[in-house]
Amino acid sequence: MSTVTVVTATRAEYGLLRPVVQKLASCRDLSLSLVVTGAHLCARLGATVAEIEADGLPIAARLPIFAEAPGEPVARTIARTMEVFDGYFAAHPPDLLLLLGDRFEIFAVAAAAAARHIPIAHISGGDVTRGAADEYYRHCITQMAALHFPSCADSAARLVRMGQEPGRVFCVGGLGDENIRTLPKMSRQELCDSTGFDLHGPFALVTYHPETAPGAPDPAAQAAALCRAMAAVPGVFWLLTGSNADAGGQQCTAALRAFAAAHPGRAGFVQSLGLRRYLSAMQYAAVVAGNSSSGVVETPTFGVPAVNIGSRQAGRILCDNVIGCPGEAGAIETALRTALTPAFAARARAVRSPYYGGDTSGRILAALRAALAAPWLRAPKTFYDGPVPAFDPAPAGR
Repeated sequence: MSTVTVVTATRAEYGLLRPVVQKLASCRDLSLSLVVTGAHLCARLGATVAEIEADGLPIAARLPIFAEAPGEPVARTIARTMEVFDGYFAAHPPDLLLLLGDRFEIFAVAAAAAARHIPIAHISGGDVTRGAADEYYRHCITQMAALHFPSCADSAARLVRMGQEPGRVFCVGGLGDENIRTLPKMSRQELCDSTGFDLHGPFALVTYHPETAPGAPDPAAQAAALCRAMAAVPGVFWLLTGSNADAGGQQCTAALRAFAAAHPGRAGFVQSLGLRRYLSAMQYAAVVAGNSSSGVVETPTFGVPAVNIGSRQAGRILCDNVIGCPGEAGAIETALRTALTPAFAARARAVRSPYYGGDTSGRILAALRAALAAPWLRAPKTFYDGPVPAFDPAPAGR
């Protein structure tokens, strides 16, 4: 059997990969090797490997890469990650490596695999996020990858313009969209019981990460502006989640945790909700706010109002359910108040997601299986410099 190694480093990434990993685990002709690393194994970031364990998926290896204390320069973490994964791939070379997204940890894993000529399949390439360093990590992974699974037509066309052969680009839709349509959600009461907060009234789901592009604002100042805006908007409970492992993430998390402590009854903090609780909260939320990709990519499927703050997601498609605003307290407050109006809620409900792809995980699995049987998978890549075909992620008949 061919071995497909899947690497996951964050809660958000695993949530998206989950249906693909589950299908791979049940395959009789493919062998899954699931490698867990990064924030999953870090207590200060929620130790989210517990969610993978709860799903009953077999974990082939747990490879820690983060320093014990926060604040290590990203370049050092990248160097350590490359060394750790080079050693792992030397001992356990897969037939294909499946990666998702644009994190610096995943870039380092891809570089280690590429150096050993291991074919890479990449999910969610071709996106644009000008406000984060993820922007260039993502495009670097694209150039190392042999197989591409973009989530929408715009991203697929962008990959071809970057020199990827159209026959290697499969526009399959978004895994987040599939999760929303297929994963059983909690009832509102179950969500209240699980979080320990009363969420029967209007509440906002808030996730905020630091901007990491060159010249980005100070993370503490960014988070403070968000907190001032939340304090100024009445009638809403603020369900706050922890930030990621980017430089400045600990400062954002500390600010939101402090806001919840200072506003008992108006706010509550959970380091990591996990996939089912997060999507359940998104379903019932009056507004989703912050600068997570889920706020602009997944909220259109629910038809939920969203406020996208700052430039971290700049370049992504913004549907009509999303209000973009600068990272200033007054602008954030205005956007939140607008998003909470009945008129904007009606506008959000009418949105159609550009990320619909039907059985996205099944389409990815079929393409992986076909690629593993094809001689071109291990052949040197050539730069494609021809016309860009039309792409449509939606299966016929929608």
